[in-house]
Amino acid sequence: MSGFKTKSRSVKGSVVLVTGAGSGMGRATARIFAAEGARVAVTDYTLESAEAVARALASQGLDTHAWKLDVSSPSEITSVVNEIAAHFGGLDIVVNNAGISGFVAIDDERYEALWERCVTVLLSAHQRIIRAALPYLRKSAAPRIVNIASTEALGATALDSAYAASKAGVVGLTRALAVELGREGITVNCVCPGPILTGMTEAVPDEHKVIFAKRRTALGRYGEPEEVAHITLSLCLPAASYITGAIIPVDGGLTARNA
Repeated sequence: MSGFKTKSRSVKGSVVLVTGAGSGMGRATARIFAAEGARVAVTDYTLESAEAVARALASQGLDTHAWKLDVSSPSEITSVVNEIAAHFGGLDIVVNNAGISGFVAIDDERYEALWERCVTVLLSAHQRIIRAALPYLRKSAAPRIVNIASTEALGATALDSAYAASKAGVVGLTRALAVELGREGITVNCVCPGPILTGMTEAVPDEHKVIFAKRRTALGRYGEPEEVAHITLSLCLPAASYITGAIIPVDGGLTARNA
């Protein structure tokens, strides 16, 4: 076909930073990128968790390395991002996945502390990691940023206002940076997972998961972490060069369905 252009659908050789990669969606993301041939910086709040994931991947001959990264620490973010770029010789992809959860009423005495923690970990950390990574992303042939938010940014649940407000901030940050960085070829997108089987939902009794999923989602089930990770991977392909500022729910149809 005359004028037909092809773009690579491979991340092989790309250097990927994944935060919160010691468990859940972060771990699934690290595994999927590594399996596709990417060089993965596995970071987590505890070094033990990061190293466990990195060792498991390295045992399969995959190129990974572990770092302890507390995303609430600006100085740690700067030093770890620089160490990652030095170790791998650059940085192409940032996946801001690290997160926390918490349900507290707005008039509860614990609310202020939870608010500060949510904003720091779920929102401020994203912009700090992006700012630290920008000098390296600007040298990449296919620079990608994916921020993990939540469907709670699109429609909230009672008692989670600190979490929902922070995740809504991630949506706003994503759109603003997509506009700001677009002319440099840096894409910035946001994935909003719905009910996913992770450590954060572990405490929910199985029977309650079934009831919720059947009532609220089109697919009638909770999602697997890998189902979120595959969308993140797709946004980071060189071929995904014209997708930026997108807010993509991965929620089994939760946001499409009337309650």
